[in-house]
Amino acid sequence: MTWGDKIKLSVFGESHGTAIGAVIDGLPAGEEIDFEEVKRQMARRAPGNDASSTKRKENDEPVVLSGVLSGMTTGAPLCAVIKNSDTHSSDYKNISRIPRPGHADYTAYVKYGGFNDVRGGGHFSGRLTAPLVFAGAVCRQILRRRGVTVGAHVYSIYGVKDKPFDMADISPSLLDSLSGRYFPVIDGAAEKAMREKIAEAQSSLDSVGGIVECAAAGLPAGLCGPLAEGAESEISSLVFGIPACKGIEFGAGFASAQMLGSENNDPFYYGGGEVKTRTNNCGGVLGGITDGMPVVFRAAFKPTPSIGMEQESVDLESRAGARLTVRGRHDPCIVPRAVPAVEAAAAVWALSAVL
Repeated sequence: MTWGDKIKLSVFGESHGTAIGAVIDGLPAGEEIDFEEVKRQMARRAPGNDASSTKRKENDEPVVLSGVLSGMTTGAPLCAVIKNSDTHSSDYKNISRIPRPGHADYTAYVKYGGFNDVRGGGHFSGRLTAPLVFAGAVCRQILRRRGVTVGAHVYSIYGVKDKPFDMADISPSLLDSLSGRYFPVIDGAAEKAMREKIAEAQSSLDSVGGIVECAAAGLPAGLCGPLAEGAESEISSLVFGIPACKGIEFGAGFASAQMLGSENNDPFYYGGGEVKTRTNNCGGVLGGITDGMPVVFRAAFKPTPSIGMEQESVDLESRAGARLTVRGRHDPCIVPRAVPAVEAAAAVWALSAVL
């Protein structure tokens, strides 16, 4: 539950525990933090605010315990807690012995000997992205003063696609606009079609997944390094910590495997006295090192595994087959709420890289 070296982020708590929270170590002192802006970012991820999300309702009001004085970072670890209030733990009574397909219930049962908290998924729950979004909301304010902007949009949901980024030319104003919305898309018509797919799945007691496309603009060339210290490695290690993320690609990603070298290579040129590239198929990273172009990646999220239709499972106590109908309140599609979590992961990584 801990990530990073220069910026060290620890996330703690469980979905139906008293509270969840984050500790961010390594933030520079003397940085002003606008907590109203932090709350606006957290509201984008908070449950119960849209028809496409779970009906669980949480205020997600962060209470800062350390690291900030008079609105300024002190250099001490910044610790914040977020209370859990709207929990229906009785919905999970049968999960302790009959694991939900697609969830970490079974693997956690094996790893922790059955002592894991299954209520709401415990510490494997998407609820734990709230502290991540808090950390990202803090980091992105510090990044903005250094000329770096982070933003993302819903790239696709169940086959319906939004207009992609122009990876070689992404304006900070576009990223700011996207990062202020709950269901951010570049093409407004795509949102309507996506919402229809979500509603269809929900009415069938099913769910859908999708892809989030994220960019960080304004990063200088020369950040990070090869192998495990590469930008792609570090970003991936944090993005894969977001529950339900099952894939990530940078730049042209898997499509580059179907290109010729002459098509995939990004030609260099001088623009405004700086080295730039005509295209950005590499996603702003070469050899694990940033090249000064926007860092662009896409993260794929599977359909929400908690669905209303009956599914096949096993009874871990009787060691026999079982049928399971998942109760409780769950998102028919987590992708819109995953957007601020992906942005947060990018912001935490970017600040760590810049520092």
